[in-house]
Amino acid sequence: MDENQTEVVTDFVLAGFSQTPSTEAGLFVLFLFFYVSTWVGNVLIMVTVASDNYLNSSPMYFLLGNLSFLDLCYSTVTTPKLLADFLDNDKLIHYDQCIAQLFFLHFVGAAEMFLLTVMAYDRFVAICRPLHYTTIMSRGLCCVLVAASWMGGFVHSTVQTILTIRLPFCGPNHVDNFFCDVPPVIKLACTDTFVIELLMVSNSGLISTSSFVVLVSSYSTILVKIRSKEGRRKALSTCGSHLMVVTLFFGPCIFIYARPFSTFSVDKMVSVFYNVITPMMNPLIYTLRNKEVKSAMQKLWDRSGLTWKK
Repeated sequence: MDENQTEVVTDFVLAGFSQTPSTEAGLFVLFLFFYVSTWVGNVLIMVTVASDNYLNSSPMYFLLGNLSFLDLCYSTVTTPKLLADFLDNDKLIHYDQCIAQLFFLHFVGAAEMFLLTVMAYDRFVAICRPLHYTTIMSRGLCCVLVAASWMGGFVHSTVQTILTIRLPFCGPNHVDNFFCDVPPVIKLACTDTFVIELLMVSNSGLISTSSFVVLVSSYSTILVKIRSKEGRRKALSTCGSHLMVVTLFFGPCIFIYARPFSTFSVDKMVSVFYNVITPMMNPLIYTLRNKEVKSAMQKLWDRSGLTWKK
């Protein structure tokens, strides 16, 4: 072997949150609670929608069930590895595992962005064209739109991954985050990444920003088209949960991906928010003020034979 040949990195070291065992033990319990809550909440949404004839036949709740599945996948891409690293001082991740994590993170994340846009369109049709709602938002169209969301996420993630794996990595190998993502990983490349960064920002940043603009515009159009105060109040009630999800999910994504890949001290906390907190909060946001979902959950609870007896 040539003595001047550059060593190829085969493993990365994730920075994590702390090197103090007592602190990491506490964080392990906290994030385990977040992850279990994410599974319980989203699985409950999926089972409730699947078991209730009305919800299962409604385009809105069909899309909500798919959103819950995406939230489960999204959280599972990063959180199990994070939990394992709290118990492991090395926090190593193999190059192939790192690339796989990066791929699935952007695959599911972009699919969720597109699905949220589809859900906004669904609300637009339901409120602005109620008489034609069931005709326009047929089950066939809903399935096509969901499939298109997954395909869009796949194409986006494939582009991000190809741009990353073409880069040479020869050290250092410390990823300044608790998971492998494009911004901290490509900073470790042994070459000038300016053009790659511009391409990736124009990809991820454009998707997150444009989707956010489309979503806000669609909800604004809904409110403008409704003249009566009562109708506007109902529209706000219906779309309020969607707007909250949009803000919680897209805000951090735009902050991370729609700027040049410079590092800020708050990046880890922002990443926690859209990787861990938002998938856990979505079931609560969509059910706390939704009488139909709560009623269906009560029926499911009653059918299980676990009804409280006074």
